[in-house]
Amino acid sequence: MFGLIGHLTNLEHAQAVAHQLGYPEYADQGLEFWCMAPPQIVDEITVTSITGKTIYGKYVESCFLPEMLANQRVKAATRKIINAMAHAQKHDIDITALGGFSSIIFENFDLEKISHVRNIELDFRRFTTGNTHTAYIICQQIEQAAPQVGIDLRQATVAVCGATGDIGSAVCRWLNRRLDVQDLLLVARNRDRLLHLQAELGRGKILDLMEALPLADIVVWVASMPRGIELSIEQLKRPSLMIDGGYPKNMGSKIQHPEIHVLNGGIVEHALDIDWKIMEIVNMDVPSRQMFACFAEAMLLDFEGWYTNFSWGRNQITVEKMEQIGEVSRKHGFKPLLLNPQSN
Repeated sequence: MFGLIGHLTNLEHAQAVAHQLGYPEYADQGLEFWCMAPPQIVDEITVTSITGKTIYGKYVESCFLPEMLANQRVKAATRKIINAMAHAQKHDIDITALGGFSSIIFENFDLEKISHVRNIELDFRRFTTGNTHTAYIICQQIEQAAPQVGIDLRQATVAVCGATGDIGSAVCRWLNRRLDVQDLLLVARNRDRLLHLQAELGRGKILDLMEALPLADIVVWVASMPRGIELSIEQLKRPSLMIDGGYPKNMGSKIQHPEIHVLNGGIVEHALDIDWKIMEIVNMDVPSRQMFACFAEAMLLDFEGWYTNFSWGRNQITVEKMEQIGEVSRKHGFKPLLLNPQSN
């Protein structure tokens, strides 16, 4: 059995869907209440591969909200993720993906030091960040969407914003080894990590965000921020392709221009309908088939019987691991979300 640990976009969203999730008493509660709310299993999932194999899973709502980080409620945020992991393990889930901010909180606050939760000793082999599959899917979106909008990758400048993160560094490795892009721009806050990544790649220009944006034919945004991102059309090259791989995703609603093409990064589509309700609650366009690639990684590991933390730690994702998860992704009927033909 697989599990998915997730969270909602913000407090307003959480209040609006509390009835659908099965705890209507939460609907009128503020952030303080949500900081104390325990994790709950709110969805039972059935997925069938194009190979014919069927697996079953559970969705664990962590009750974490990005406002907790934005309001410096770090202890509440970390407690949410650890408690959700313990809840998944208590229900004998073999492999569970940490979705959205769950994996970011776990890595950034080194929660691996907290292995004992009440009467449960966490077995970290039962958990995966899903970042390897997410990075692979983003790279496939770059490769397949660029020609859709008339961008030749061999002549393209690609900016990776959040380049030193787990997903960002993996995307850079793939771009460096598998896609013959002309220029690679590395954008992140920690200069020491940027220099280390640049040395590893043997290429890449280190630039500030505002320096990189006007130069980039393709912008890959993989820096998750509690309040999202604010960009203006004037900052961007035209035409350009924006891969919004962060969370929450808000580029598509904020950037409206016929020459700027925005694609929700790290989203996959399954070939067959999935029996679940959670993707409708998080507002996927086709909720019966679309999902975050990190969630799909848990499904893939269950399909293959790989009950291990396939994605773990920081900056450990190799091109070879991306190829490995990509192969089983295709085998079981997953493909990257691409631009709608009518998309701006």
